[in-house]
Amino acid sequence: MFENVDMLFQKLNSLPMLKGSSLQRIMDDFTVSYTYNSNAIEGSTLTEYETYMVIKQDMTIADKPLRHHLDAIGHRDAFLYVQKLASDKTILSESVIKDIHYLVLTSDYEGKGRYRDVDVYISGADVVFPKAESVPEKMKHLLKVYENTMRDWHIIKKVALFHLMFESIHPFIDGNGRTGRLLLNFDLMSDGYPPIDIKLKDKNRYYYCLQSYQGADENEMPMIQMVESYVQEAIIQRIKVLEKARDLSR
Repeated sequence: MFENVDMLFQKLNSLPMLKGSSLQRIMDDFTVSYTYNSNAIEGSTLTEYETYMVIKQDMTIADKPLRHHLDAIGHRDAFLYVQKLASDKTILSESVIKDIHYLVLTSDYEGKGRYRDVDVYISGADVVFPKAESVPEKMKHLLKVYENTMRDWHIIKKVALFHLMFESIHPFIDGNGRTGRLLLNFDLMSDGYPPIDIKLKDKNRYYYCLQSYQGADENEMPMIQMVESYVQEAIIQRIKVLEKARDLSR
């Protein structure tokens, strides 16, 4: 099913890896784009350039909400943390998920790093999230499925299904989308794949993928296909960078 991705990943692993400042420059650029898109999907009004100025130049953007500044800083810090977790081969756990959420939700001093204690719903959508009191049990079950059932799955199916199941539990009052997308990249990077950056322009498609699973049919294929296309593109882009670096070094 994922033959093309597997072939590209094999090619990627055959090339000399980037190290030091070269890799850091790529990840710095990705962090800006990723922070912009992930926060914009959730309603941030910062542009990509403004996001760069906030998280790289420590600047404040006039007439933009303080919360959107804090969200950009929080997402940057959370992604740096996720990179370290992946590099250290950290095992995913509830405490890791809560730590990531704590960094993401910088602007919410009461809710960050804590499962929700109120019921939530999406206005106008036919989606029913679990009751607040069942969230801890459902998160424990999700991690058991992750550790056991998902262990031997292809990485694309694994990250797509985990993301769908996580978002369907909606364990936090706010920040579920950003945290879920960071967890998706945690798994990809832990397995040696480049991270993916779901774009604001694909917001409607992304929400359709979520709602297709959260509906009565629990259709996971739209999300699997979306993740596959993003992973494939990320690998292709990384291959181009590595090939250019290889050719320049000759």
